[in-house]
Amino acid sequence: MHPSFRTRRAAQLALTINALRPLRGSRTAFPAFFAGWLTSELAPHLLALTAADTAAHVAKHGVRGADKSGLALAGLSAAGLGGLVASARRAKGAVEQALIEVLGPGYHEGLHRPPSPQDLATPWGRLVLPFRMRNKDVRIDRDIAYARGGRRFLLDVYRPREPVSGRPVLLQVHGGAWTVGNKDQQGVPLMLHMAQRGWVCVAINYPLSPRAHWPDHIVAAKRALAWIREHITEYGGDPGYVVATGGSAGGHLSALLALTPNDPRLQPGFTDIDTSVQACVPHYGVYDFAATSGSTASTARRRLLSRFVVGKDPDEFLDDYVATSPLDRITDKAPPFFVIHGENDTLVPVREAREFVHRLREISPSTVAYAEIPGAQHAFDLFPSIRSAHVVRGVERFLEWTYLHHLAETR
Repeated sequence: MHPSFRTRRAAQLALTINALRPLRGSRTAFPAFFAGWLTSELAPHLLALTAADTAAHVAKHGVRGADKSGLALAGLSAAGLGGLVASARRAKGAVEQALIEVLGPGYHEGLHRPPSPQDLATPWGRLVLPFRMRNKDVRIDRDIAYARGGRRFLLDVYRPREPVSGRPVLLQVHGGAWTVGNKDQQGVPLMLHMAQRGWVCVAINYPLSPRAHWPDHIVAAKRALAWIREHITEYGGDPGYVVATGGSAGGHLSALLALTPNDPRLQPGFTDIDTSVQACVPHYGVYDFAATSGSTASTARRRLLSRFVVGKDPDEFLDDYVATSPLDRITDKAPPFFVIHGENDTLVPVREAREFVHRLREISPSTVAYAEIPGAQHAFDLFPSIRSAHVVRGVERFLEWTYLHHLAETR
């Protein structure tokens, strides 16, 4: 009997099964997300670890003396992890197909630099140390105040190391259920990649609940946009071309930012500033803030929002929830969108993104791309992985196409 080896392999198999078929339901949503997210995005590393642990066990005890049950568990786990790796690689096709559907099969020809086979391949070498996120070609200016109020009103600027001017701007809004999170924790792979490609990226903090109440969060995001309008030329950016992005709560805020330009209720004291953005790329965002779709998940979340974020009874103040719900703020003036959501998301069910995209396409004449990422959990892009690498490169192609299309229209 070798209980420690068997226990390790059983635990890994359980994590793998959850990543493949995550538990659903409000009580299991967060643990299923956390375990499934890490297992899915670190599947190659865990597969190598499983192989090494099994080889060490066999080397120590021999084939005859090895724990047969443990070996069986290891084999099942390895097969499941292999399936996760294969699923992650499917992100490449999912993103490319999403772009082809709305931009056309020849859209690569309209890009400034069409992607090479190397650009479209999985960057295995960069994924060995996934938490080491650096780029020697990118300069980061940290902790710049965009408004008064302390550290929750600071931003970071990611830009090419070599001086640039007039470059498009990407505004990154972090997630964290409107209650936690920081500007340097999320969106980093995308910002490093886009800054290397010549974009100027701005990652912001904003006030967090329960200390802050709605709409403090979106007002702060609009203040950051006002700062970009006034100061981004100092960092080489073009204040006239800004794309909003973010994940989870940041996906909600970036989408709301794109759908509520110049709304005086959301920019008190600076109504003279243009707060429109030219495109939006929300990742696994919360779109049904008011639960007007009637879905069980949105209704349950609205109860939590009323306690910890908004501070108002939704039954009594439903209009306040509707006013800050991207699903209910769509107009024919919406800018181009590229909505990205994971198929296995247990925190924000994928059907919420589908409904948001359906309404966008129904109401807005602008480009609306939608990529449903196979096997992806919530927050799948927090660090470099097979899946996030392909999504980042797909977002790059959408951003470049949208920017060049904008330049052509404004000439």
